[in-house]
Amino acid sequence: MKRIGLFLILAATTAFVARTKNIYDFKIKSLEGNTIDFSQFKGKKILIVNTASHCGFTPQYEGLEKLYQQYKEKLVIVGFPSADFGDQEFHEDSAIQSFCKKNYGVSFPLTTRVDVKGDNTTPIYKYLCNKSENGVLDATIGWNFNKFIIDENGNLLAHFDSKVTPQSEELLKYIK
Repeated sequence: MKRIGLFLILAATTAFVARTKNIYDFKIKSLEGNTIDFSQFKGKKILIVNTASHCGFTPQYEGLEKLYQQYKEKLVIVGFPSADFGDQEFHEDSAIQSFCKKNYGVSFPLTTRVDVKGDNTTPIYKYLCNKSENGVLDATIGWNFNKFIIDENGNLLAHFDSKVTPQSEELLKYIK
């Protein structure tokens, strides 16, 4: 009987530890070739956005940059360029970086091009989209410029689809 009780305690503890994973557990390569270590953003809110350079939602880069400039003392935005939807992203990191800086003045961090859905989904998006990993919600990335907001402690708060703009009150209420 003691062995069964100990096994149940260990199983419950293991399940709890698995659910306490947060964004600070992730690192990814930036467009510049450096490592973006999400633990460096402790104490700030994080807005994660899957982006694309040739999409109807691409002008949201302008709003994202304004949001970043306005709240950068307490918010970091990280863009994840992806070609998962209609191959609407450049293939070379240098082309993505040049496009974003030249056309929208993007100064927030951007990762190398990643997959946000499918068999090759980058680990951070597996975490963001699966309640079994993030403990909060299941999300489906339906197109470019989906947004995830993370609190100051690294916990997922909410997911927004492409139609929610960076200046939307629906999103801003989590940042203000």
